[in-house]
Amino acid sequence: MKAMGLSRLVLVAPQSFPDPVADARASGAGDLLAGARVVGSLEEALRGTTLSAAITARRRERSVPVKHAREAASELLGHAEHGDVALVFGTETSGLSNDEVALCSMPVCIPTSPGFSSLNLGAAVQVMSYELRMAALAPSAPPVQSDLAAFEDIEGFHAHLERAMTASGFYDPANPKRLLPRLRRLFGRTRLEREEVNILRGILGALERKPD
Repeated sequence: MKAMGLSRLVLVAPQSFPDPVADARASGAGDLLAGARVVGSLEEALRGTTLSAAITARRRERSVPVKHAREAASELLGHAEHGDVALVFGTETSGLSNDEVALCSMPVCIPTSPGFSSLNLGAAVQVMSYELRMAALAPSAPPVQSDLAAFEDIEGFHAHLERAMTASGFYDPANPKRLLPRLRRLFGRTRLEREEVNILRGILGALERKPD
């Protein structure tokens, strides 16, 4: 991270932190560890972000279309001018779960050989950090949307939608099937703006108040 000019590190529920092994492996980047923010959940880590990339090597049937690292880096950098963005990595052993990927704006893969797609965590972080660095050094990209909804606004909308669908009888939590993931994929294919989320929640609120 430090070699590529990145300095903000967020750790989600680490098993041990601070940790002398991590300090020893930092190799001159101990200031990044010292300044790391520790949170209890991915939701907390993503609060305030407008765009987040879940780095994954596995194909996810219920996710929005996967982007390659270089394309994703350019998009992330463009949005970073207007708000916080995030690269999200899973653990060394198991990567990211489907639920964790679903919390992010887009799944991103590092194009590797189809016969061997495994990268360790350090290598994946290095590749994505490099791609962001190269995007930053490239000629100016076209302007991007500057009024995207923040993570917590998107999550609030999905929670509101679930409540409204449950109250109407359209959605049965006891027999959920794949409705909620499909809806996440549907709305995830767009980059919802703050005003659009307000409109959608206003519609839901009006429907909830409508007498039977």
